[in-house]
Amino acid sequence: MKTTIKVLPAALLIIGLSACEGQQVLGTLEAIQNAGATTLSNDEVVSGLKEALRTGTERSVSIGSALDGFNKNNLIRIPFPQDAIKVKNTLMDLGLKKPVEDFEVTLNRAAEEAAKQAVPVFVDAITSMSIADGFAILKGGENAATNYLKEKTTAALIAKFRPTVEAATQKVALTSYWKPVADAYNTASILTGAKAVDPDLNAYVTQKAADGLFTLLANEEKKIRQDPLARTTELLRKVFAQQ
Repeated sequence: MKTTIKVLPAALLIIGLSACEGQQVLGTLEAIQNAGATTLSNDEVVSGLKEALRTGTERSVSIGSALDGFNKNNLIRIPFPQDAIKVKNTLMDLGLKKPVEDFEVTLNRAAEEAAKQAVPVFVDAITSMSIADGFAILKGGENAATNYLKEKTTAALIAKFRPTVEAATQKVALTSYWKPVADAYNTASILTGAKAVDPDLNAYVTQKAADGLFTLLANEEKKIRQDPLARTTELLRKVFAQQ
């Protein structure tokens, strides 16, 4: 009787679907139910989490490194440096709206290009995950996996991204004006009391590129944790049923 009660809600959900579609949905739901009752070894848990991280990082890098992956994604788009907004306004007042807009696009193109290099860095961190790391991620908060990778890879990502970012920004004329403009603004700020701006534009873009990937990764982690259908393999279903 208990079996009938468990299966009945699933059967009601698939009314109206074709026989083939219904069987697929029912099979997924039953696999999820059965996964919760399975006891996994430590190695299986860690393997499942590594699989989840590989899936999440590959998707995140694919999204971020695509054309307009940063530029047209409001979650991660890199704007003109916010602490230098007065510099931007001054340039706009001087009739440099188009160069400023092109400059912002270039910042995002640099991030998109840099993101292509992230996968090997992520793979190294995933491969070195310990059993203790795995269980901390499994039982941690909704961003536990993202935070693990952020801690393990941020420095390596920035080192990897920096040359690509520098090469991209050097192609834009406005970039050559950035440091002298920022330096002049900072000199004036001593008298005006305004907040100084960072003349190192490449450091700004590089950090934003890494931050953007972690934002995308957090979204992917959330899907896997909250949506059983996002767990695309049997091992993922078994592991995350034990959260």
